Amino acid sequence: MPLVTTGELVSSAAARGHGIAAFNVITLEHAEAIAAGAEQVAAPAILQVSENAVTFHGGRVEAVAAAAAAVARSSFAPLALHLDHVVSVDLLYAAHEAGFSSVMFDASKLPYAENVAATAKAVSWGHERGIWIEAELGKVGGKEGEAPLDAHAPGVRTDPEEAAAYVAATGVDALAVAVGSSHAMTERTAALDHGLIARLRDAVPVPLVLHGSSGVPDEEIRAAVASGMVKINVGTALNTAFTGAVRAFLEADPKTVDPRKYLVPAREAMAGTVAGFLRVLSS
Repeated sequence: MPLVTTGELVSSAAARGHGIAAFNVITLEHAEAIAAGAEQVAAPAILQVSENAVTFHGGRVEAVAAAAAAVARSSFAPLALHLDHVVSVDLLYAAHEAGFSSVMFDASKLPYAENVAATAKAVSWGHERGIWIEAELGKVGGKEGEAPLDAHAPGVRTDPEEAAAYVAATGVDALAVAVGSSHAMTERTAALDHGLIARLRDAVPVPLVLHGSSGVPDEEIRAAVASGMVKINVGTALNTAFTGAVRAFLEADPKTVDPRKYLVPAREAMAGTVAGFLRVLSS
């Protein structure tokens, strides 16, 4: 079916008090697995390509975007295309031509005033082109190249009053907040601050986004959505499934040289992971 927009999927989920999952795409197999998992559950999903993934593909966003979009259009599940964790302004400006309906512009490492100024400029640019803009306030650690960050350390979590002022000053369409999760977690042990999520929901007039959801247990995700989270980002869990399936296949048959032999179970494992997260959100 035709691509839908991220804004449509997030708005629909928010109106129904549901969550919408956004899954990271690195390879073609990731995109195919996300579509397959969404079809298994008959649920919508967002395919998101991060700036790190673009860097992996030689800094050229067009090819990975076109591949993800082609997979989405050939699926019968409602799927959107999102550009995630964009720091580069040049990459932001490439989003529209590459076919993305939304961008997460990440100025969270800048001092607050600079973050506001840079994000407001990104929002103005995006809205002129019909692009939905997500931003981040607080410190969701765990990104590659960053020092370890305790998700429960003082000053890490997003302050509701500051979040309300930030949204008013920037005009963002959604806000990623720090509430106890962390990127790149391979074990699902994160404990979220559901009281803070509820306060943020009440303070902020736009949908809330949970980054680092791979490390959040199912019951915590359900409770987070009940408290006010809408967009739920998942990346590492897919890579864990992919790598685990490849490793198991090659350990059992180390003489295999045809990558299709182990990419099939890898893709199937990711599709199962996608379907699992979507079932949690649909329940």
